[in-house]
Amino acid sequence: MSSADLPLFRFGIIADPQYAALEPQVEMGRYYANGLAKVGAAIETFNGEELSFVMTLGDIIDRDFKSFDDILPVYDAMHHEAFFLLGNHDFGVAPEHLEKVVERVGMPAPYYSFRRHGFRFIALNGNEVSTFAPPKDHPHRALGRERLAALRAAGADNAHEWNASLSDEQFAWLAGEIEQAKAAGEKVIVMNHFPVYPPCEHDMWDRERIVELLSSQENVVAYLNGHNHVGNYGKVAGCHFVNFKGVVDTESENTFAIIDVHADRMEIRGFGREDSRTLNY
Repeated sequence: MSSADLPLFRFGIIADPQYAALEPQVEMGRYYANGLAKVGAAIETFNGEELSFVMTLGDIIDRDFKSFDDILPVYDAMHHEAFFLLGNHDFGVAPEHLEKVVERVGMPAPYYSFRRHGFRFIALNGNEVSTFAPPKDHPHRALGRERLAALRAAGADNAHEWNASLSDEQFAWLAGEIEQAKAAGEKVIVMNHFPVYPPCEHDMWDRERIVELLSSQENVVAYLNGHNHVGNYGKVAGCHFVNFKGVVDTESENTFAIIDVHADRMEIRGFGREDSRTLNY
């Protein structure tokens, strides 16, 4: 491989381990306890490569705050920086633990950004306005009920309480981050638990405004997510939307990816059930 063919950097992706110390629900394709071994196996592969970081796209656990005590130590074996964002199942904890999840996972904030080699990565908190993540009396929970009711009244395919949305404040922050990246000459990769495109029943409630924003900005090259365990892919204008498959769905076959980032493209190398793709920009 000539130096011109070498990527600028590489990173790892894994989605929806959804670990819990539970018997499998075979009819649903949920092998909760097997997440420990599968995440461990993925980390072994990641450790064999030079990676800038590894991102877990949410649903680290399926339920119970104490599930974090089993799965987070598995990541201690990783030789690379581990980043997390949160999914709906990460809030399947007792009410008194809802506000402790971000800190327990070691995240710097519920949503945040970081830079690598001329790229800005934006990690969203897709659960912010929902019926499950905000504390019981928080205005975001009431707003979540309102947004869900409006979508149900409109017959929307994504009107489910296991989906969620961004606050207007976080949406404005996202737009601001993209503008700052543009001023700095950076390309942007957005990461979230929930899909927004192609349209499906697992999408963010506010998918339209997110797709509109990302597809209208020339420096936004990709949106990476989990949540819809079967995976998906679409493109709007110059933005690629990649939905990674869920680890929890199979008894033993794994699914994760390593992404080689070049100046003009990303090469997704899928492992196990994950698809390999080339995303040109």
